Amino acid sequence: MKLDFLSKFADPVMQTAAGQGAFLAGVVLGMVAMGQAKDGNIDGAPLFKQMTFGRMKRRDLKRHLTRVPELVKAYDLKYKDLIRKLAAYAGELILQDEGSELGVDGNFAFATAFMNAREYFWNIFGKQQEENNSGN
Repeated sequence: MKLDFLSKFADPVMQTAAGQGAFLAGVVLGMVAMGQAKDGNIDGAPLFKQMTFGRMKRRDLKRHLTRVPELVKAYDLKYKDLIRKLAAYAGELILQDEGSELGVDGNFAFATAFMNAREYFWNIFGKQQEENNSGN
């Protein structure tokens, strides 16, 4: 995983473990929602309909992340091993900073990552892995 690009974000929330965890959770959940979308229309995905964008709390984020292994298996998503690995790391980061709520800044980081999940996913894992792990 290449996560060095996270340090380039100027937003102070992205310099915290919780902020980075929320961001990576957005990438993970965005990839899951894309995998659920039958016609490529992400707003029709069941996971998208369950999101409370702008009002997400830590508890909500944790609840959605706990379902990732089940959803990856149920929808037989591409790149499932990479998605699980990233979900585990995002959860670890969120657990490191248990004291604070997501707030506006954390919600913004999450939503930005969710909407650009594919781009950030391949930033993290690199294009060469796309070919090597297709179907995993």
